[in-house]
Amino acid sequence: MTPRGSYPSDLSDAHRELTEPTLTAWRAKRRRHALEIGRPPEHDLRHIMNAILYVDRTGIPWCYLPHDFTPWATVCGYFAKWDRDGIFVQLTGLLRRLVREAEGRDGEPSACVPDSQSIKTSANVHLKDQGTDAGKRIIRRKRHLGCDTLGLLLTVLVTAASVSGTAAGVHLLSRTAAARPGVRKAWVDAGYRTTAIDHGARPGIDVQPVQRPPGTQGFVVIPRRWTIERSIGRLMHHRRLARDYETHPHRSEAMIHLAMIDLMTRRLTDEATPNWCCT
Repeated sequence: MTPRGSYPSDLSDAHRELTEPTLTAWRAKRRRHALEIGRPPEHDLRHIMNAILYVDRTGIPWCYLPHDFTPWATVCGYFAKWDRDGIFVQLTGLLRRLVREAEGRDGEPSACVPDSQSIKTSANVHLKDQGTDAGKRIIRRKRHLGCDTLGLLLTVLVTAASVSGTAAGVHLLSRTAAARPGVRKAWVDAGYRTTAIDHGARPGIDVQPVQRPPGTQGFVVIPRRWTIERSIGRLMHHRRLARDYETHPHRSEAMIHLAMIDLMTRRLTDEATPNWCCT
């Protein structure tokens, strides 16, 4: 096969060095199992990751992958396996620690900033996984994210848009406390009710609502909370996240983790990818 040219979304050598150990360990575990039941897998993991990043960055359907990638059904299958085995969550945690240490912070965060984003869905999303957003009066999903004070993803929960921020906030805080026991502070928006605030106190998280400065109009930077707003904006450069195309909510969560993995690796390697390429 003729070697293909590179795409802007491809892993660089420095980028690959950050993700390869985790993927290689996963492959070694799978290979041990495969030797017992049949032929071990042979696909190049870097090529697989390049194809998955291409989908996440460009927003195309799996079956529209260019033919110079690994066959799309194989790539989609690897994405499903990595999602099921928690590889994207594992990479997010590893890279977040590296970014924090590079910024002179402790590897484990002690504070988080939750927020939500209402997003339109595609036609292939099951109706039972959607809901009507009371504020926007349209059927869609919601992404509930928790980030540290650098805007790096801690946890994500995708629900129907009808789920209130308070109800989802309870689950988000529970996930955060279980995965990151060092978190002791959370800055939330004024929409969080007493239920979420009291729930956060149980695992020892001080949930503090951040009010909009009184008397302000239009756009204003809100202290503490601007970091997650910036992160949501950066995630949206990955066009697969511009609308929710995933049939299952857990696949939506995986795509968000994947976008954050891409952002953190480029932050660590001081690389950038153009959002729009014009000729």
